[in-house]
Amino acid sequence: MKLLNESPDTDQLPVEPATVAATTDPVDQLNPALADAAAVEPQVNDFLELDLPNELYLAIDKLGFTTSTAIQKEVLPYSLDGRDIIAQAQTGTGKTAAFLISVITYHLEHPEYDPRPAGTPFALIIAPTRELVMQIAEDAVGLSLFTDLSVLSVVGGMDYEKQKNQLKGPIDIIIATPGRLLDFCRTGVINLSRVETLVIDEADRMLSMGFIPDVKSIISKTPAKQKRQTQLFSATFSDDIKRLAASWTLDPVRIEVEPDQVAVDSVEQLVYLASADQKFAVLYNLLQLDTVDRVIIFANRRDETRSLESRLYRHGIDSGLLSGEVVQTKRIRTLEQFKSGEIKVLVATDVAGRGIHVDGVSHVINYNLPEDPEDYVHRIGRTGRAGAMGTSVSLACEDESFMLPAIETLLGEAFRCEQPPEALLKALPAPVRKGREKPPMVPARPNNKGNRGRGH
Repeated sequence: MKLLNESPDTDQLPVEPATVAATTDPVDQLNPALADAAAVEPQVNDFLELDLPNELYLAIDKLGFTTSTAIQKEVLPYSLDGRDIIAQAQTGTGKTAAFLISVITYHLEHPEYDPRPAGTPFALIIAPTRELVMQIAEDAVGLSLFTDLSVLSVVGGMDYEKQKNQLKGPIDIIIATPGRLLDFCRTGVINLSRVETLVIDEADRMLSMGFIPDVKSIISKTPAKQKRQTQLFSATFSDDIKRLAASWTLDPVRIEVEPDQVAVDSVEQLVYLASADQKFAVLYNLLQLDTVDRVIIFANRRDETRSLESRLYRHGIDSGLLSGEVVQTKRIRTLEQFKSGEIKVLVATDVAGRGIHVDGVSHVINYNLPEDPEDYVHRIGRTGRAGAMGTSVSLACEDESFMLPAIETLLGEAFRCEQPPEALLKALPAPVRKGREKPPMVPARPNNKGNRGRGH
């Protein structure tokens, strides 16, 4: 396994754990173990029923996976057999591992004898946000630990020339956001003509963010659907998504994991009716509770997240900020600090928070109710992940309460709205710190308009 992720300047960003693993080149260290792979017996778990390559069993065992999730049970028997997949599943259901396991298995069971040129992957995974791309890449590194696969994330907001240089060598799996990927395709740096496995993740978000024209252009550069395997995942399936899925896949298996169950069963959902003036006091007091450990707070706009993070800091609560205006190196460092437990509170917008896949998030707090009901499900999916339990708390003021019925309709269940308990309405203490300098922000963008696989 080799991770070829962009490596920002070391004085700005600590080395990511996945990058450290790649730097130690575990393949070289573990080749003797791979030679005797049949002698290594992983712990018993239900992945054994899938007859995966032993290199994957070793990785699954190391990662501590013992029970496959509903989406994995549904998808893997078909995707491992080479079938195209159209799956409806929320984030937090284990879908990333589902498509990565089939991608890695394909490579191990179909060795290549004709080397691919530089910048020419056999697998392409497209996702809508930088954070989600980075999370998928980290998962890919973990699952390919006992293989010689190279993994590269390609995203905007990172140094273009550095990424270009990384693409001058052999690449097996590219995980990318559409814009930067298309830039490299147009300049000939990336060649998609030998893609044998294509994964489109969170297709509904691609549509809502306006990425579909770019995705169409990218897919047109891959082999015809008769010569590749395509897996498409989406939390919802509008008519537009259904038409796109049908055009990109061949005789697909259609799978659905009921989103209502994902939202309701694994997350305790609380709605407090708090006035705009009460909200911050309720939030502050919530964060003082012993039961609140690792928390993600969602607000609707960038300026709201910035103001909220600053106010928490002044009241003695260290938190990280994730929004589109924070530069990418700072966002990566913040996410790593949250994962490691160095910071316990994260303030995020929906787009930036979409790719947060962190175990042990005890609470999600909706400081603002989302304007899109589907974002509510995505938000609370940051907790109660893959069978664990979590708690979401929504603070609904007089200007936002009208959003509740649409969310209830999506969930198929009514909220029990309550006044905050007295303990959460205690008066705020005086600020203990002055405000600090603003984190590095993305400058405003100027408005200048101007031979294996199928068929072989």
